[in-house]
This record gives sequence, structure tokens and C-alpha cells, in this order.
Amino acid sequence: MYKLLGDDRTTFTKNNHNMNNTIVAYLLLRIAVGASMFGHGLVRLPKLHGFSQWMVGTFEKSMLPKVLVLPFSYILPIAEFSIGLFLILGLFTQQTLIAGIIVMIFLVFGSCTIEEWGAVPSQLMHAAFFAMLLLFINHNQLTIKSLLTGK
Repeated sequence: MYKLLGDDRTTFTKNNHNMNNTIVAYLLLRIAVGASMFGHGLVRLPKLHGFSQWMVGTFEKSMLPKVLVLPFSYILPIAEFSIGLFLILGLFTQQTLIAGIIVMIFLVFGSCTIEEWGAVPSQLMHAAFFAMLLLFINHNQLTIKSLLTGK
């Protein structure tokens, strides 16, 4: 148990300490980004139809056709919820991060089509965090799978 938390009392070196800090920092950032996505999806799922109507109405005057907006309005909360859950648990992390970046690309594009410039910085920050987590994925060592299998 101590080794998992970075307290290997027999071979604790500065390099081990830095590596363990990196692993814990990765875990905390992954969970934070996951919590944001999970929360976005969680609050929208119980009111999925109302959220869909709001989104379709918001994009009514955009150049995006309703035939694209309507299915996306139902898929988005499910995607946010799933991406968040998988990130929190550390399951399918690489695929989940790529999916998260793709969702953010769609959201940035959608925000631009309705000139909703206030949403873009938050969406770009999420995309940057997804990219950063993807870049440093080799530090993704504390996951549900690793806790259950010891690997």
C-alpha cells in the first residue's frame, strides 16, 4: 500500500519521489477533467429532451442544419457523461481523451457558428487539458484496472 502511494520506505529516492508526484498529479488532473465532463453530462441527462429543444432553438439561426443539430443535442450529454466517467475511473483513457478532444472541436465549431464567443475559451481549455493528458499518458498508472490487477 505504501508503494502505491509513493512511500517505498526501503528505496525512496528523489527520482522515485518526482515520478510518484507526476503520477499523482496526472491522476488528479485526469479526475478533475473527468469530473467536469461527468458533471456536464449528469445534469443534462435527466432533462435530455429539454436540453435538446434548447440546443435546437439556439442553433435555429445558425448555418448548421437541424438534421445535424438534433442528433448531436442528444448525443452530447451521453458523450460528456461517458467521457467523464471513463476519465474518473481511468478506463480506455487514450480513446477517451481522443473522444474528448473531438467533442471539444465540435463544440468550438458550434459556438463559432452562433457567435457564442464566451463559451470558446472554456471549450479550448478543456481541449488543451485533454491534449495534455494525452501527451503525458505514460503517467496514467493509477487507474481502477491497476488497483484491481496490481499492474
